[in-house]
Amino acid sequence: MRYVTKIACLLIGALGLVSAQAQDSIANQAAAANTAYQGKDWAKAEPLYEQLVQLQPGNGRNWYRLAVSLQANGKHQPALDALQKAKDNGAPPPNVDYIYATVYASLGQPDRALEKLAEAIKQGYAIPDQMSSDPDLQALRNDARFAPLLEQAKHNQSPCTYTSENRQFDFWLGDWDAVVTKDSSPTGISHIERTIGDCVIWENWSSLGSSYTGKSYNIYNSNLKRWEQFWVDNVGGMVHFYGGLKDGIMDFYTDEIPQPDGTKVKRHLQFFNLSPDKVRQFSQMSSDGGKTWTPEYDFTYNRKK
Repeated sequence: MRYVTKIACLLIGALGLVSAQAQDSIANQAAAANTAYQGKDWAKAEPLYEQLVQLQPGNGRNWYRLAVSLQANGKHQPALDALQKAKDNGAPPPNVDYIYATVYASLGQPDRALEKLAEAIKQGYAIPDQMSSDPDLQALRNDARFAPLLEQAKHNQSPCTYTSENRQFDFWLGDWDAVVTKDSSPTGISHIERTIGDCVIWENWSSLGSSYTGKSYNIYNSNLKRWEQFWVDNVGGMVHFYGGLKDGIMDFYTDEIPQPDGTKVKRHLQFFNLSPDKVRQFSQMSSDGGKTWTPEYDFTYNRKK
């Protein structure tokens, strides 16, 4: 009985060794295929992915890359077959439909190509530069249906650029000299720009006469239908404001924030768009839950010339 057990253990160990070697072989082949694919060496990539899909028939990514390689090598019908396999095995639909479009365009079937391109864009395809430069789509670019699809791909790539709510705080963009509103004494400078796909209004503040600096990140929260500001500074401070545009004024509040002395402070921050070159920033605070308010600071931003 001991001998039988020993033989069984040896067999299991041998099978495990063979399995590990097979996995290493697949990994090495996948690495070689990836190198060829990234280098656009389609003649080399095609046979490598042909072998990989035989070894891993349920891998949608490999089927997709095989389809791209076949299309690049002018093998359009095999590319269509590989795309169907890619789609059946979970490859991202926008990517698959885009390659479908290039194949149909190459086959001289513009209607089907544009239909697939529209499907890709509807599902989130967002690479307009690829659409504009892909030689396989050259025949489609003079079609009146192409330009609206290209525009929608641009919307997908940078949705905040085209959403009116995200543009409500653009009046604060620019380079500014800030002064105290009451007496026009200089108090700071600020650079404010759009960033992260035009979704974030990014403030960069530096005080004059002190080392105090801070930044705020302002974004329209489409889920809560409100604007939010996250202020951080070089002394460890952080304040979260929320609100929105009301009667032309960007109107922010905070929750009641505990203070070191045990009290709680609520803030009310407003931005007034006075002109294309002038913005007023007015902050008030309340220690009684918003029943009464005390001015905290009042600045006017003058656009640098």
